[in-house]
Amino acid sequence: MQWAEMVVAIVLIVTIGRILRARYEGRGLTPPPQENGDFIRQHEEIRALKERIAVLEKLATDDNSNAARLDREIERLRDRRDS
Repeated sequence: MQWAEMVVAIVLIVTIGRILRARYEGRGLTPPPQENGDFIRQHEEIRALKERIAVLEKLATDDNSNAARLDREIERLRDRRDS
């Protein structure tokens, strides 16, 4: 009798484990990035910000920059931001 009880206990434990895993995995599911419009919008915004930072770093560290060139670059960044 003990052998049969052990088999039933193992089957019960495995079943409960699978149910719990399915329940907790189901809570964490999110739509793939292709289906999530906010993700795509945020990704594009981050890409644009990285480009702007790269330009600003170049302007800040460029030894040969003059005021007119700096003004043109800043205006170009403003135009990109507004579009």
